[in-house]
Amino acid sequence: MLRTFFRSSTPLTLRRISASPVAARSASTFIGRQSFTPMRFYSAGAAKLDKDEVTRRVIDVIKAFGKSNAAATITPTTLFNKDLGLDSLDTVELLVAVEEEFDIEIPDKIADELKSVAETVDYITSNADAN
Repeated sequence: MLRTFFRSSTPLTLRRISASPVAARSASTFIGRQSFTPMRFYSAGAAKLDKDEVTRRVIDVIKAFGKSNAAATITPTTLFNKDLGLDSLDTVELLVAVEEEFDIEIPDKIADELKSVAETVDYITSNADAN
């Protein structure tokens, strides 16, 4: 029985596998004969981040950031420039670390306005994409 199956099937070395861009495009855009449109699904009731949790995570990022004077206690009223001794470049690097922590992108216009921990926490909690 298996002998008839192997004899009737085409050997793998004789099969042609099309690698043309047209075949690849048509295979990715059509399933059967129906067109396929890629979609992104979101959960309907995505829970917002808790403000206390966001504050804790931002403070942890600041403590792990090597260029700040994090020896002092960091509170929501802590200012990046005055209390932590960060210049503008260090502040940008700190905000990049915060972006990576929460998997978001802070636009440059808004990043220039963030001067304290509380302002950063408020922005993150208002951002729907923050994780």
